[in-house]
Amino acid sequence: MVTRVGTVAFQGIEAVPVDVQVHIGPGLPKLLVVGLPDKSVKEASERVRAALYASGLGLPPKRITINLAPADLPKEGSHYDLPIALGVMAAIGAIPKDALDNYLVLGELGLDGRIAHVDGVLPAAIAAHGRDMGIVCPTASGPEAAWAGEDIDIIAADSLLAIVNHLVGRQLQPRPRPGQRLLEPGSLPDLADVRGQSIARRALEVAAAGGHNLLLVGPPGAGKSMLAQRLPSILPPLSPRELLDISMIQSIAGELSGGTLSDRRPFRAPHHSASMAALVGGGLKVRPGEASLAHNGVLFLDELPEFAPNVLDSLRQPLESGETVIARANARVTYPSRFQLIAAMNPCKCGLAGTPGHVCKRGSACAADYQARISGPFLDRIDIRIDVPAVSASEMMVPMSAAENSQTVAERVSRAREHQRRRFEAAGQPQILTNAAASSTLIEKLVEPDRESQALLLQAAERFNLSARAYHRVLKVARTLADLAGAEKVARPHIAEALGYRINFGAA
Repeated sequence: MVTRVGTVAFQGIEAVPVDVQVHIGPGLPKLLVVGLPDKSVKEASERVRAALYASGLGLPPKRITINLAPADLPKEGSHYDLPIALGVMAAIGAIPKDALDNYLVLGELGLDGRIAHVDGVLPAAIAAHGRDMGIVCPTASGPEAAWAGEDIDIIAADSLLAIVNHLVGRQLQPRPRPGQRLLEPGSLPDLADVRGQSIARRALEVAAAGGHNLLLVGPPGAGKSMLAQRLPSILPPLSPRELLDISMIQSIAGELSGGTLSDRRPFRAPHHSASMAALVGGGLKVRPGEASLAHNGVLFLDELPEFAPNVLDSLRQPLESGETVIARANARVTYPSRFQLIAAMNPCKCGLAGTPGHVCKRGSACAADYQARISGPFLDRIDIRIDVPAVSASEMMVPMSAAENSQTVAERVSRAREHQRRRFEAAGQPQILTNAAASSTLIEKLVEPDRESQALLLQAAERFNLSARAYHRVLKVARTLADLAGAEKVARPHIAEALGYRINFGAA
């Protein structure tokens, strides 16, 4: 007779059902795991054996075969320990055979029978809820599973014996509560700390309002990183759907500490030595990279030309499509990656090109060679490029109270985003929340520039060789500028300002 226990395998943030089948039959005593397991899953047999003995249960002197179906799906991770152990316990009669028929089970076993936290419990719990099933998981993962819904049945225990006692009714485990949602008002760096830089502050506000990509170029110490770090303070809080998507990715990556969620948008700032796998995802277990961990948030790339060119170009697909597709010989995994890119760079290797009074020994070649490390197709995906000059001594002496704080700017950004949400909802595209995420066809319908604006666009397109992508991104920025101004129609001043942010790309 075969005993079955349900669990999952992860493909991106999708939890694919896996059937753990346990068969005890004649043959040499052995616990064998089949079904395309990786090294960590094969080693589960030893952990299960030790955990059962520590719990007072001995394995029968027979051949125990564990099949993880479907057999052609790769199985990775230590979360198969618990379903295998409970399947064996059901097969030998230690727990009722039908006790786990309506549950998905995840957990890593220690040699003493304790159950340790595993990654991916939130997407697994959401999958279980969608199938009208409950979930069995470690106590440490219970608060994470509880976010899947108030009506999902959760058994969160810290040992095999605790699960057995719960299933037979001797000692019921309490239902875990969701981890407290962190609200952090005022805890982020404030935009009022930035002295001067009125043009850069305006560009940052526009980028926040429309979700546009932004490149800051200026000498060292001008405040580029300072501006980028204050972007989250003017972005609106996450919607419930955005929060769920982010939390699922963090759960897979093992970054959802204690099941606690935050309504603050992610802000990821990888070092320029990051590899391609670190930035877009991959590795042996095809984990999400920084681009996916920044989903619905900000990806900040400081010292942009110092990143390897092939690493930067690997971001071209997620910048365009909003998702990262990682293809391997035995797997094809897709992670959501709709992030807002904020990049910063010096104008040249020495960092002072264009600074009054500075003469570079290499002349214009210094800046040209340095900026050439960034490919044209990558730059074409950046909506706004702004120069950030050095701050003068007189600007540094201006009191902080004279500058607008983040709360004031965030209110304008929030109003502009609300205009966008309503517009896209009326257009039958409620899943689109910002102008930057709109398709080229949709943005053309929503902008409809007048004759004067069309003439200006045509003149700029011919003079600066704007690509089709650059043309549509100018329209998106112009639409955001109109939203910030509270205007229903996009006028010539909006187009002119949007072009001013674009023509610094040279050939666009």
